Amino acid sequence: MKKVYQRPRSLRDVPMHYCPGCGHSIIHRLIAELLDEMKLRESAICVPPAGCAVLAYYYLDIDMVEAPHGRATAVATGVKRVRPDNMVFSYQGDGDLAAIGTAEALHTANRGENITVIFVNNAVYGMTGGQMAPTTLVGMKTTTTPAGRNIKTEGPPIKVCELLQGFENTVYLERTAVNSPANVIKTKKAIKKAFNYQKKKAGFSLVEILSPCPTNWRMDAVASCEWIDEVMAKEFPLGVIKEVKC
Repeated sequence: MKKVYQRPRSLRDVPMHYCPGCGHSIIHRLIAELLDEMKLRESAICVPPAGCAVLAYYYLDIDMVEAPHGRATAVATGVKRVRPDNMVFSYQGDGDLAAIGTAEALHTANRGENITVIFVNNAVYGMTGGQMAPTTLVGMKTTTTPAGRNIKTEGPPIKVCELLQGFENTVYLERTAVNSPANVIKTKKAIKKAFNYQKKKAGFSLVEILSPCPTNWRMDAVASCEWIDEVMAKEFPLGVIKEVKC
């Protein structure tokens, strides 16, 4: 029998700690597949900070550099400047990139650093107990907004791609999801495109991925996937936000 599907070489053969229905494991797999297919495994360097994916080095069989909470784009900048021929990418959640890491992310994008950011948006602080994140939707209940996010006191959710769209040196911004087979395929294509922009030395690229978080959303896995389509994607529309042809 011909084998048509197997574990990527860049993904370690170990059990994952993610909650059932979490999107991180899917995204890890997509990254690993691309590193193998694009022959980037030996040159790739991933920079994960604090968050649910802080243990990504257990799963991706590539060089990793841990960053303090929110500082992944700053660390990735340093790594890329010292090793410009490596494929350098950060792997960050919304609580990390859009909150404590806002300044680092904005200035990295503004400078047009030639790195790739994989930005996982599940609209909540996942690892630390489900608190409100900058991307939490209006009316969404979390441990710190038990009555729902109030736009008058907490403001609206931050749209990172739209925020970075106006920067001259951002070359590729796309928002995808991993809640369906079709969206998983689109997400893989988007990450590949972002990696190719970096290979061309074009500048800063970011792929935002809407990812289910059943535990903190208090839903089962199926309902979480449906909620992305029915609610979350209306607040964070999927598609290419910016693409500079080069």
